[in-house]
Amino acid sequence: MINKINGLLQEIQALKANSAEEVEKIRIKYLSKKGEISQLMNDFRNVPAEQKRELGQMLNQLKSAATERLAQLKESLASQAESSKSEIDLTRTATPMPFGTRHPLSIVKNEIFEIFGAMGFTIAEGPEIEDDWHVFSSLNFPPDHPARDMQDTFFISRSAGDILLRTHTSSVQTRTMERQRPPIRIICPGRVYRNEAISARAHCFFHQVEGLYIDRNVSFADLKQCLLYFAREMFGPDTKIRLRPSYFPFTEPSAEMDISCHICGGKGCAFCKGTGWVEILGCGMVDPNVLEACGIDSKEFSGYAFGMGIERITNLKYRVKDLRLFSENDVRFLHEFDAAR
Repeated sequence: MINKINGLLQEIQALKANSAEEVEKIRIKYLSKKGEISQLMNDFRNVPAEQKRELGQMLNQLKSAATERLAQLKESLASQAESSKSEIDLTRTATPMPFGTRHPLSIVKNEIFEIFGAMGFTIAEGPEIEDDWHVFSSLNFPPDHPARDMQDTFFISRSAGDILLRTHTSSVQTRTMERQRPPIRIICPGRVYRNEAISARAHCFFHQVEGLYIDRNVSFADLKQCLLYFAREMFGPDTKIRLRPSYFPFTEPSAEMDISCHICGGKGCAFCKGTGWVEILGCGMVDPNVLEACGIDSKEFSGYAFGMGIERITNLKYRVKDLRLFSENDVRFLHEFDAAR
């Protein structure tokens, strides 16, 4: 037994552990109820009386040595863990993560804000779920106008007054005219909805920015100069504009505005279909009926309005051919605009 005690003592003094699991295994091997030291304690009953004193002291020393060695191993592991923590440089940045990029529609929208903001326009916003009055009736839409038909408009309720998803942000203009006395100079950005088949050139939702300026003695010449400034700031200083007669219920006279193709310089290419011109927005002088419907005296005040699709401007600026790309959340597409941030 003496030889066995001495052998275990040497083993215990040489013990090493690299984890808490290994320390636990050592404890079980030597100090548990079925461990080697406990078995020696059981064998101690059969030791002759004259050897019990000596062997008893040796067994106590062995158990103390095992207990002390386990404590040393636990302390060593704890100090190693604390040391590894202290080696962390808290001034360093976190694990590098790839940056995202701004959506091309957001990039173009902010450019539009900056351009019109420089001319004194402020941003006005309104609800996407609207009523018939603000979307149609106040804007001089006749009761039988095709835009009121289910094929163009998403109606939510038709029982107690028509409730619908707005088809244009002109509803924000009417809300502003109802609560604010001229002068009014606003742009109205937002998402709009129309019941159209989704394709590369059309979507059931898209984004608009509409503008409104109402004051005394506002003329069509003011509108033309405002839009010329916008076109040159957005597409380049050599950009030309062309206004073609058109029709909108809420403006009179009305016009569609084209810009000279910035790809071919107006010479004609596939993008502009050989014409040298590309349509970008609709505009006109606010119809007196609209002013009167919103509580503004049309004999004292006049104004102009315009509206453009942000997707349309983005297509022209970055040559995005498929409208669906704007809403498919493909990060590969978004990273193509890193340089435009």
